[in-house]
Amino acid sequence: MQETWAHRADLAESAINERHARRLWGLPRTNLAVVSWPPTTKEVLFHHWHYWWQAHYLDCLVDAGERRPTRARRSTIRNTVNGIRLRNLGPLTANRYYDDKAWLALAMRRAGALSQVPMPAQVTRLEDNLVDGIDSLTGVLPWRTGETFYNVPSNGPAAIMMARTGRLGQARTIVEWIHDNLVDDHGLIMDGIRMRMHGPELVKDLHPYCQGVTLGANLEIALALRTQAGFEHADEIDGVADAEAVDVAMPYITRIRSLVQAVATRMATPAGVIDWQTGDGDGGLFKGILVRYLADVAVRLPSDSPANRAAKRIASRLVLASAESVWNRRLEVDGLPVFATDWTADARLPHNYGLAPSTLPEALGVLRIDERDLSVQLSGWMLLEAAARVVADRDRSRSM
Repeated sequence: MQETWAHRADLAESAINERHARRLWGLPRTNLAVVSWPPTTKEVLFHHWHYWWQAHYLDCLVDAGERRPTRARRSTIRNTVNGIRLRNLGPLTANRYYDDKAWLALAMRRAGALSQVPMPAQVTRLEDNLVDGIDSLTGVLPWRTGETFYNVPSNGPAAIMMARTGRLGQARTIVEWIHDNLVDDHGLIMDGIRMRMHGPELVKDLHPYCQGVTLGANLEIALALRTQAGFEHADEIDGVADAEAVDVAMPYITRIRSLVQAVATRMATPAGVIDWQTGDGDGGLFKGILVRYLADVAVRLPSDSPANRAAKRIASRLVLASAESVWNRRLEVDGLPVFATDWTADARLPHNYGLAPSTLPEALGVLRIDERDLSVQLSGWMLLEAAARVVADRDRSRSM
C-alpha cells in the first residue's frame, strides 16, 4: 500500500513538472510553474505573478523531496527558489498580502531544511516582516498592508510559522483570537473580521483552507508546548509526570479533535471524501491545504489517549478516502494524471487538450474548465503526497 501511494504521488509530481514547469524567461538554474495547462503566451512568460501558487508548488516539491530524496529533486527545488526570488522583482517582502508571504516563508524554511538545499538568506527577513506586520490593536495580522480585514488565511499560516520558529507567544495570541471570534455554530472556522466605521463585521464564509491552517497552528503550538515541558516525543507522557505541562497543551489538542470531527461531519461525504466546492483560481488550492494539515494531524498528533487516537483515525480516513476518490476519477494524458476540481466527480479535459474550441461558449471564453489551473492540479498532488505520508506512517507503526 505504501509503495502504491508513493508511486501515485510520483506520477502527480511528473504531471505537474512535465506540463507546468519551465525556466523563468529562459534563464539557467531557474524553475517556476506555469499557472495553466494548456497555457497562453502571457502565462508562459509569467506575465502575471502568482506568488502564493508558486509557494505551494515549492511546498509540493519539498513533499516529494522529503519522501524520497534525489539529486534531481534537490536541483529542482533550488532552481524554484531562484525562480521565485528573481520573478518577484525585488525582496520577497515586497508583497502587500500577508497570507502570500506566510505561505512562502513556510515553504522556503522547509526547503532549506533539506540536505544540500541552502536556506535562502531572505527567509529570516520574510519571517520578521510577518511578525512586524501584526496590528498593535488586534494582536493579529491584517489580510494585507493598509487593510482593516483580519482573516484566517493570513493568520493561520503565520501562526504555524511563528510556532515553528520559536515565536510561541505570538502564535498563541493569534490562535486564541481565531477561536474566540471565528468558530461557527457547527465548530467550523469562519473567514475573518472586517473593521467598519460602525464596528466589527463578521465575514462568515467557510473555506476548507481555514480549517486546515487552524488545525496546523493548533498542532504546532501543542507539540511545541510539550517539547518545552521536556517531552520530545509526546507519547512518552502517557498519563504521567508533569500534569500541569500537559494541561497547557490540552486546549489546543481538544480544539484539533473538535475541528477534525466538524470537518468530517460538514465538509465530507459519509464515506470521508472532502466534497466542498472550491472551483478554479485561488480556490483550487483550498482543499489541498486542508488535507496537508489533516495528514499532519494523522501523523503527528500524540497517540496518548483514546480521543487522540480517534481523531487521528478520522483525519487519516478523510485523507485516504479523498485520495482514492480523486485517483479513481482522474483523467490520463500521455500516461500522467489530470485531477478533478470536484473530488467526488470525474476530471474534465482542460480545453480539449489545447485544441481549438469545439463549441461557441468555449470560443467566447464563457465555459472555463477548472482543471486547467495549476492550483487545482497542485491540490491533487498535495492530496496524494498526504496519502503517501499517512500510509507510510501507518505501515511504520504496524511494523514496530
